[in-house]
Amino acid sequence: MTKRHMSKLIHEGVYVAEVDVELLYADEGWSPYLSLADAHKLDEVREALRREDVETASRLARVFKLTPVAV
Repeated sequence: MTKRHMSKLIHEGVYVAEVDVELLYADEGWSPYLSLADAHKLDEVREALRREDVETASRLARVFKLTPVAV
């Protein structure tokens, strides 16, 4: 089994979180996949952003606020 680090983006409302996760590659089954801990981390960040709890989301990810660009 091999592992590769990457970032997943989660967009909720005016926030985007960049969450570091580890993808697991295996010879059998569906590959690549996330560990259970990383899947829970993504869910926790998503729920925190829905509640607009930036402090909690910031503990697990890098959080950005989107602002519209006037043209």
